[in-house]
Amino acid sequence: MSERKVLTKYYPPDFDPSKIARTPKHLRPTGPKTIPVRLMAPFSMKCTSCGEYIYKGRKFNARKETTDEKYLAITIYRFYIRCTRCSSEITFKTDPKNMDYTCERGAKRNFESWRDSDSAELKETDEQRLDRLEREEADEAETAERNAMEELEQKMEESKREMQVADALDEIMQRNARIERGEKGVKEDQALSQVRDLAREQREAEERADAEAARKAFEAANVERARLEEDAKLQAQHASKLLDSPAESPPAPTFDRVKKFKKPLVPGLVRKTEPAVQPPQPAVVSKPAGLDLGDYDSDDD
Repeated sequence: MSERKVLTKYYPPDFDPSKIARTPKHLRPTGPKTIPVRLMAPFSMKCTSCGEYIYKGRKFNARKETTDEKYLAITIYRFYIRCTRCSSEITFKTDPKNMDYTCERGAKRNFESWRDSDSAELKETDEQRLDRLEREEADEAETAERNAMEELEQKMEESKREMQVADALDEIMQRNARIERGEKGVKEDQALSQVRDLAREQREAEERADAEAARKAFEAANVERARLEEDAKLQAQHASKLLDSPAESPPAPTFDRVKKFKKPLVPGLVRKTEPAVQPPQPAVVSKPAGLDLGDYDSDDD
């Protein structure tokens, strides 16, 4: 940081201090000495030249002048500023008597109700001022207590309202829960009734299937029994027919030689031969079927 703290000045090579002209004291201008200062407007004012309003606290680059006036050995100072719009000069002085500032020229101070000279605040004595301050403090304490009580009552009302809202919400939740439970119970009953209906329908279907199978089985058994009975009847009828009519006996065997057919050596050359005529067989009288015991009237046995 030492290189930034430059205390020496630069003098060019051709610098000649004898050429610097100094004004002697007797030729210097006499009068009040002014110092440039930075300040803020001590009050709100209105420019008399252009009507521009300058609010309190506006910053200015002013010139400070020491006047010959004094109040109880307190020096009074004058300040020069410029209007922000028309650049006209505005001056005001310090007022140590009233602990304030007074506007001299270039601007007019805005009206302030608390600075009215006829007001009771400016005319009251110290005792009256103390009494007024005590009354104001008591009023403030009473107001604060009243405000605290009002806040407490408001908080109590809010807590009561919150409790009522919570109770209402609990009641609504309980009612919704009851409704939901009731709906669930109805749904469960419906589901159980559906399951019972399905089980009953399934059981009835199984019973119908069993009855149909039994009926078919009984019908098949009856048909088989009827078929057997029919077969038995047919066999009985056939047996009765055989007993009533003589049975034809098969032809008697013969011992004649039968000429066999020979296959030709060359296929296609086959001699046509006439079929041999067999002699008629004598008819044989067949006896009726019986127990082969003969007749009781004959003496052959």
